[in-house]
Amino acid sequence: MAEWTDEGCPIEGPMPIAPLHLHEHCDEAWVVHEGRLVVQSGDEIVTLGKGDAVLVPAGTPHTFWNPDPTPCRYLLVMTGLTWRLIQAIHAADDRSPEAMGALFESHGARLIS
Repeated sequence: MAEWTDEGCPIEGPMPIAPLHLHEHCDEAWVVHEGRLVVQSGDEIVTLGKGDAVLVPAGTPHTFWNPDPTPCRYLLVMTGLTWRLIQAIHAADDRSPEAMGALFESHGARLIS
């Protein structure tokens, strides 16, 4: 588990916090503590407010974003493999699509183009 805060979207509109992707063998869940968070899970788009939660099953393409210019604070519930992927993304010097694709695949995940 990790608690995160997204400071809010720019005036131009919301930006995904993570690109559309899936985890082959890992579920992922979000619990909103403050603000709003939009989660796309497959073809479904859900807007979460304070106290709301959503679970994305393994193998489901998903992304998420803060739709508002104000902060959103949320708890991300994940496996150790997903946590190691997030750490590797933040530590990566090469953020090219090829490098990120390989990084995701090395952690049991896949970017969706």
